[in-house]
Amino acid sequence: MIKKTLFFETDIKKDGLLKIEKAYNKMLEEMNTGVTGYYDLPINQENVIEDIYDFIATNEYLEHNLIKDLVVIGIGGSSLGTRAIDTLLKFSHNRNIINIHFLENLDPLYLINSIKNIDLSKAFIVIISKSGTTIETISIAKYIFSLLKDPLKGLDINQKIAIITDKDSPLDKLSNERGWKVFHIPKNVGGRFSVLSPVGLFPLAVLGYDIEELLKGANIMREEFLHHGPNLLMFKKAYFYYKNANEKNINILFSYSSMFEAFNKWYIQLWGESLGKKTKSKKRVGLTPIGLIGSIDQHSFLQLIIEGPKDKTVTFLKLKNFELPVTVPHISLPYLETTDFANGRRFQTIINTQCDATIESVIEADVPVDLIEINELNESSVGYLIYYFELLTSAVGAMFNINVYNQPGVESGKQKLKIKLSK
Repeated sequence: MIKKTLFFETDIKKDGLLKIEKAYNKMLEEMNTGVTGYYDLPINQENVIEDIYDFIATNEYLEHNLIKDLVVIGIGGSSLGTRAIDTLLKFSHNRNIINIHFLENLDPLYLINSIKNIDLSKAFIVIISKSGTTIETISIAKYIFSLLKDPLKGLDINQKIAIITDKDSPLDKLSNERGWKVFHIPKNVGGRFSVLSPVGLFPLAVLGYDIEELLKGANIMREEFLHHGPNLLMFKKAYFYYKNANEKNINILFSYSSMFEAFNKWYIQLWGESLGKKTKSKKRVGLTPIGLIGSIDQHSFLQLIIEGPKDKTVTFLKLKNFELPVTVPHISLPYLETTDFANGRRFQTIINTQCDATIESVIEADVPVDLIEINELNESSVGYLIYYFELLTSAVGAMFNINVYNQPGVESGKQKLKIKLSK
């Protein structure tokens, strides 16, 4: 389903193997003691899935597919994962004909113009906040509520809203009082690791995706992790990142399909917010994530990779089957005859050959490269890919001996905002 190849040195000495084994054991400890619950999201969610499908089947709007717009109000981990998966799968045959809108930022121009494209009389609203007090999310929700107060619209908001939050959060308490449907995020699952929880599962199910297959794909990767342990190729990659962190502190995800653009953004949050930390000795560590799209960024960022500072690694994401046999027409244009070598070729063949050629060029420039090849995009392969990057993040963090799952730098900014706006 998914093939992974490392093109850099993988011969690891004894101390490196011990570091890998220690990191793996730390991850097992995190799993077994519940330090973070994302490890077990691919399993033990039968009740969650049943609750989601029961709600969809009994809700008068969702059951009969009477909604035109699905509005997700959330920011960061509350929206990036869902957006990434929907963007990857949106051309699949089983997606419902529903427009999805992500209301994330407090930029008033973005917000007002986004709402103009929403038919609130035919919209279902999902509000997602783990803490239940996220200022962007709650502020936007208040604004949407103000638009729904017009009695002439005749809207039953209680049937057109769902809340996803921590149990006993302020938002959970409000929902219970108002009679809104609530799905709970496991307490030990942080936002950026939450896409395989109700945070992603509910809106994706409303869109028509097979969320059981999504979890099955993630569980394939989970089983590989448990079965192969420290021998998993992922740990060699993680160790390389750790060992070369001072010299190779920029990690590029070069994805060869425009459908990966939102996935790249999800990866950037996961990698940056998880690994940019201070150690117990107050040493600053971290790896800088960058997301690129091929072949577009061959015409921009590639020059910096090949001839710029040797401070980067590159992971290529390659989709082998786009399932669309579109070809370059056999047309020869005056003065452009030098481009005729592509005539009759599938677009899929060209973009994947561009990927192969770029990989060769980057390797020749002595930049560390690895490749992830995906046969096709479906719920299973996407679930596998999500879980792979989550595990990789945890592995690197375990080697740095940091807390992968907190974000004290982000929390500091939130507190300062509250103080400033309270004056």
